[in-house]
Amino acid sequence: MTSFFRVGLVAAIAAATGLGAVIAWPIGVLPPPLIELEGDVNRGAYLARASGCIACHSDFRSGGAPLAGGVQLETPFGAIYSPNLTTDSQEGIGDWDVQKFAVAVRQGISPDGSPYYPAFPYPFYMNFTDQEIVDLWAAFQTVPASDTPSREPELMFPFNQRWGMKLWRAAFLEPPHTDPVPGNDGIWNRGRELVEGAAHCAACHTGRNFAGARMSDTEHFQGNADLPGGDKSPAIDAETLRERGWTVESLAYGLRSGIMPDGDVFGGGMGEVVNYGTSFLTDADRTAIATYLMDVHEGG
Repeated sequence: MTSFFRVGLVAAIAAATGLGAVIAWPIGVLPPPLIELEGDVNRGAYLARASGCIACHSDFRSGGAPLAGGVQLETPFGAIYSPNLTTDSQEGIGDWDVQKFAVAVRQGISPDGSPYYPAFPYPFYMNFTDQEIVDLWAAFQTVPASDTPSREPELMFPFNQRWGMKLWRAAFLEPPHTDPVPGNDGIWNRGRELVEGAAHCAACHTGRNFAGARMSDTEHFQGNADLPGGDKSPAIDAETLRERGWTVESLAYGLRSGIMPDGDVFGGGMGEVVNYGTSFLTDADRTAIATYLMDVHEGG
């Protein structure tokens, strides 16, 4: 056996061993028992609206059932389809328990231990409290079962290898910035909690790098010209919003009605966000979102 062949064999074995280690690498942390907490259906339904669950997991355009999945998200890496979240035990989440649900929502990990693609905005949900999780779970238990099959992603190689998401998570996963900022008033901080968390505004309004990760350090809320399906989103930083004629009042109204300051209406994805999400929020929460985005503080 030549030395060149030996080196090649050793390198191949090392590569295979490393690949096997990544595939077998366990991720996620089992949460403490949540079963003793009692969920509130109404609070959970409200949070589901705020989090965009209905818009992303309901293919109403094709006559699909609520939360039965099937909404296509066309990405630069291929197509992803939102899964069935109804109580069907075969196609939905009917055989899950609240612990599995908590790991999925906050950590982006399926019951079998495999990572979800970040088209599921779990990075924004990581700070959901135990109570919020059980509230959500209680609400999802009221969804009628649908046997609509969940479709597997249609991604190009190597993005169709889910184990690769373990490397993506190690390199790019960032926690949500929802903690209150000392010195800022309660309305602003409530807006921060919603915008940077449940409402996951940065998912669409922040540019992404070659790997599909948000460029939060340089392009936070600066818009995205390359959204799935060829759509694009405008910048929503405070300075840009002011330049385009928005105020706290008009933005809060827009989140309820879909009407912009110039009389036009939101279209595309933002129209669905309003129709199935923000229009159901309280006036106080819409005002909080607008206050945070416009960066308006109490008394100024």
